[in-house]
Amino acid sequence: MRILGIDPGYAIVGYGVINAARGRYETVEYGAVTTKAGEDFGLRLLEIYEGMTELIETLQPQAAAVEKLYFLNNKTTGIGVAEARGIILLTLSQAGVPLFEYTPMQVKQAVTGYGKAQKHQVQEMTAKLLNLPDIPKPDDAADALALAICHGQAAGSNVRRRLIKINGGISNVL
Repeated sequence: MRILGIDPGYAIVGYGVINAARGRYETVEYGAVTTKAGEDFGLRLLEIYEGMTELIETLQPQAAAVEKLYFLNNKTTGIGVAEARGIILLTLSQAGVPLFEYTPMQVKQAVTGYGKAQKHQVQEMTAKLLNLPDIPKPDDAADALALAICHGQAAGSNVRRRLIKINGGISNVL
């Protein structure tokens, strides 16, 4: 299964694509779609849409894993990220790519075995699981690869496969 992991943002949208088969993962590509600070926000959203459309057309993912948002202190930034995330979800839906959402805690649990792991621990384990010599950069790409691994593990279970069939591709269950 080819999985596109996405770490949403409006300045940087991290992405990572892996092939997952029988508990093994192979990196296809990773990087970021970036927008310029100070540019009109509507144009930034358009750049994200165009960048994501090109990625999907080029890499042909069979599933997408997107991080669920949570807000602690900065709600203003959170609103912008939520708007960018909406554009990402729209782009995936238009392309017919099945969407799966995971919380940061679910990703940490899947990648490290501990739901409260530190960011650097998740990044180091992501690099190890993908046999990469270094932690992927930017950090947003490393986070996106971790999301893809999380879905690879979740989609590999019989229970998860049944839930995916029942829910038609969109599932928040894990």
